[in-house]
Formats: sequence, structure tokens, C-alpha cells
Amino acid sequence: MQGETPPSAADAGSAAPVEQAWSLAEPVSEESSVAAAEGAKEALSSQSETVGSVIDTVDAVALSFGDFRISVFDVLIVGAVIAGVLVFAWFVSRMGRRVVRRMTKLDDAQQLLVEKLVTIVIWATAFFLGIDLLGIDLTAFAVFSGAFGLAIGFGLQKTFGNLIAGIILLMDRSIKPGDVIAVADTVGKESFGQIRKIGIRAVSVTTRDQREYLIPNENLMINQVENWSYSSKNVRMQVSVGVSYEADMNLAEELMLEAARSCDRVLSAPPPTVWMSEYGDNSVNFVIHCWIKDPEDGVGNVRSAVLKKLWWLFKDNGIEIPFPQRDLHIRASDQFERLIGVMEQGGGTPGSAKD
Repeated sequence: MQGETPPSAADAGSAAPVEQAWSLAEPVSEESSVAAAEGAKEALSSQSETVGSVIDTVDAVALSFGDFRISVFDVLIVGAVIAGVLVFAWFVSRMGRRVVRRMTKLDDAQQLLVEKLVTIVIWATAFFLGIDLLGIDLTAFAVFSGAFGLAIGFGLQKTFGNLIAGIILLMDRSIKPGDVIAVADTVGKESFGQIRKIGIRAVSVTTRDQREYLIPNENLMINQVENWSYSSKNVRMQVSVGVSYEADMNLAEELMLEAARSCDRVLSAPPPTVWMSEYGDNSVNFVIHCWIKDPEDGVGNVRSAVLKKLWWLFKDNGIEIPFPQRDLHIRASDQFERLIGVMEQGGGTPGSAKD
């Protein structure tokens, strides 16, 4: 059997040398640009030569920063992606709020809490969607995330604290829209107001004189808060009344109860009560205790209605409302007695007035 003839040296020399694979590849540009813009450029250029030429013209105007190149076309694409993501997030969050508000099984506080959580999820998703569309590598945010963490720790600590505090307030339902709470102004004068809105940073409280206080969420969570409608909207209010020492106390108490019961906003259960508080300098002082269930409509108008009705009842029944009275005691002295003597002499003789 004849064996195969081995290749000769001449044949081996005449064979074309095998060129390495990487030498066949086209040289790659060292400059890099926005990935989203490159993809959009290729997609649009493949549709029409006219569009491709226009894109090439716009893309020719560019700036280079080391290995990075950015053109006018890149800026337009990035702006379009950011605008599209923002519009998408706004539209989806608005639709999400509408869906949540149709959930009748949830009360106002629960609906607001779900709205905030849905909004946070939607905007976080939109952020990562925009990062993905722009082709940005998340590993490039390693340094940025560290700086962002420091910013949260120092500059944005209160902002994120108020955000978390607002969510906690809605979760434990200690403060919710519609509650009536006591607030104090800059000079320490206390008033009451109704919570209109719990925002990301602050709670909006509107008083009866239409002053709107913006209280940070963190303050309401840390400090003591007087909530008039936390477990019940029933609020007991006091009306102070003083009557003369000569008045019939039993009749005065009956008239006070009648005045309180005549007010439409005063509840019949629990019924109004009258307490004698003290013996004052000029009057016997009483306090009318009555209950209302709508403190957001004000308490001063209820007090005014009770006092007006009581005014006419006291007049019709002869009950005197006293005013301040003072007894003047003059201590005797020699000078005072001489003055009295001179006055008596002047009153006794007609010509003494000239003297």
C-alpha cells in the first residue's frame, strides 16, 4: 500500500501566510458618543437617504472632550428621551392617582398613602428607563452615587426626613387630611386649623382666618400635636359667664343651659352642663360646657351664639351681669381733717369762698 506523499518544503513556502483575524477588522474610532444617538442615527438613516444626509449634517457639528464626542444630534436625542420619559412618568402617575381615587374601600389617608407610593415607584421606574434608553452604564454612577449619598447625608437630610415622616404619618393615621389640630404662630399665639394636604415636604394647615401654615412633616412626627379629631370629632368647648352676687343662682344656671341648648351646633348628647368656677371680685363666675362635632367650622361663632342668647334671657328674667365695682376707703389724717374743716367753713359763710 502506497503511503501519502508528505508535503514538500516548496509547497509549504508557496502557501500564502494566514493573516491574523484582528488584522482584518476595520480600525475603530477612539472617540465614543451617546449610545442612544448612535442607534437612532442608524435607524433613521436606513429609512431614507434624505433623512440620513440631514442627520449627518447635524451630527457633523460636534464637540470633543478627550475620547468623548458629543454633537448637536446627540443633544437633540438626549433631550427628546428625557422629555419623553418625563411626560410618560407624569401621565402614568396621573392615571395611577385616578385609579387609586376610585378605590372606595380606602379612606382619605389610605388613598393618599397609596398615591405617594405609586408616584415614587413610577418616577423611579422612569428614571431607570431613561438610563437604559440613553445607554448609560450604571457602573459609571459609582462615584456619583457616593457623592449623592453624601449630599443626602448633609444637604438633603431634612428633605428625605420629611418625605419619610409624611409616609409614616399616613401609615399610622395619626395625622390625616380633614383633621383639626392646634397650631401656634411665630409669636406663640395658639389657634386651630384643618389639615388640607399632606405633601412631600410639609403639611398644609388652614385656619379660620384663611391663614395657611406649612408645617414640616418631621415636626409633626417628633413634636407634640394637639389633634382635635384623632379618634372622634366631638370637641367640648367652654363659655365663661359671670352673674351678680344678688342673682338667683339656680335660675341663672337654668338660663345658661337653655342658651346652650338653643344653639343648633351644640350636641344634645352629651348634654350641656354648667359649673360654678369661682367667686370673683365682682361676680360669681360660671363655665358652660357644651359639645360640638364640627370643629372645622369654628368654635368662636358657637360661643358668640350662646352668649347672645343668654344676654336676652338674663334681661327677661332680671339677672344682672355685673360690671367692676370698687369701695373707696380714705384713711383719716390731720391734713385731711383740716381740709374738711375749711370746706365746711367755706360752705357755711357766703364770703368765705373769696378767702
